[in-house]
Amino acid sequence: MAVVNSIITRDIDKLAEPTGNIYESVMIISKRAKQISTKTKEELSNKLSDFASTIDNLEEIFENREQIEISKYYERMPKSSTLALDEFTEGKVMYRKVEVEV
Repeated sequence: MAVVNSIITRDIDKLAEPTGNIYESVMIISKRAKQISTKTKEELSNKLSDFASTIDNLEEIFENREQIEISKYYERMPKSSTLALDEFTEGKVMYRKVEVEV
């Protein structure tokens, strides 16, 4: 998946095409972005938990190169909203519409 990190103009009609409504499309994209963001945050927290210190003494705190590299890697990753938008436009997002009975 080639994700572009720059701002580009999107065609609203193409975004609305799968659902028939731009607002539904945006809601699906936002929910998927939240899923991606939560997953990424859990991964980062798990990786950084290895470096957690139980000592609150300032003299014991030191810079860890590996921790810095992990943090920089996650900072350079594309935003979750960009990933979700690309997944939606490529048809990789599964969604269903709940029918309300009257």
